[in-house]
Amino acid sequence: MEAADDEDLDYRFSLANERTFLAWIRTSLALVAGGVAAAKALHFNHETWRWIVSAPPVALGSALAVEAVFRWRTYESRMRAGARLPVGRGLAILGFTLAIYAVVALTATILDG
Repeated sequence: MEAADDEDLDYRFSLANERTFLAWIRTSLALVAGGVAAAKALHFNHETWRWIVSAPPVALGSALAVEAVFRWRTYESRMRAGARLPVGRGLAILGFTLAIYAVVALTATILDG
């Protein structure tokens, strides 16, 4: 496949890539804020439960922000090169991780309450 010049790249694709990046960043920020809110607002009898409930969203939000940057750069460079875009596995991992977290948080709330 022949490399595309910058003039050949439709700017709408680049802007759509940027909007997707910003959506990932918003999700990341929401996870971090949720973890901080859980640490401050939820009352547990044991500090261990507070860490179990609040630390995973903060860590996941941080990792998601880093992944968003790599994903945005990869997609932008592939579009400019005229190459196929990679299929992301991040969405499935994020979905399963959040499902597991929901079960852990619910369990912590039930066991501590």
